[in-house]
Amino acid sequence: MAEFVYPPVIGAALTAFRALDVRIKIVGAEHIPAEGGAVLVSNHISYLDFLFAGLGAYRGGKRKTRFMAKDDVFKHRISGPLMRGMKHIPVDRTDGQPAYEAAVRALKAGEVVGVFPEATISRSFMLKKFKTGAARMAADSGTPLLPVVLWGTQQLWTKGRPKTLTKRHVPVTIMIGEPIHLGPDDKPVMVTRKLRAAMSEMLDQAQREYLGKPAGADDTWWQPTHLGGTAPTLEVAEAEDEAEALAKAERRAARG
Repeated sequence: MAEFVYPPVIGAALTAFRALDVRIKIVGAEHIPAEGGAVLVSNHISYLDFLFAGLGAYRGGKRKTRFMAKDDVFKHRISGPLMRGMKHIPVDRTDGQPAYEAAVRALKAGEVVGVFPEATISRSFMLKKFKTGAARMAADSGTPLLPVVLWGTQQLWTKGRPKTLTKRHVPVTIMIGEPIHLGPDDKPVMVTRKLRAAMSEMLDQAQREYLGKPAGADDTWWQPTHLGGTAPTLEVAEAEDEAEALAKAERRAARG
């Protein structure tokens, strides 16, 4: 089923991007493995990141990435059939073990599995703390980690901002790094640190080389503070995340 669903979805996305003149730049496509399993690890700055990260792997080697995503998306009447048809992996945040096991099985079967180790979108557009799940999956499946960094996607649709899906001429960078192969004695915590350090360097390069500029003083929200933008700092963004999580927990408790 996936092979009938995935290519048309990619085709539809590319058609939309062309109509909006989204200026996609893919760097490092040669690092996409031609075959075999790999854990594609991407930063997370937009609700559309799975499209662009998946596009990088598809354009680079015709690889179809099976992303791990919260199970609510699979329950939606429109997105649900598409997510299942593309063999993405639903994650129940109250019990993630079944999703983890499904991901390891897919990796051992030679699939590319997509993971966002920050779990949620970064409001600062810089790298948050990484969870170790990607490194553990790579170790358990005997597959490499494939670091991917996206930049520019936050201008289209991100947390706390209105959708701007009709915004034209937005440059988007998809940067793919060298695979990280794990040794038998590598510890997930140390591998995760190495992965985050590599992706931090990639993100810095993507930001330095990015061709997009703010349209004016009111258009600096998508740039981090060290680039002169007005996005919240990592510390402020973390506090906002904690406040949001607390409010959600209180609402769940109130519903009983």
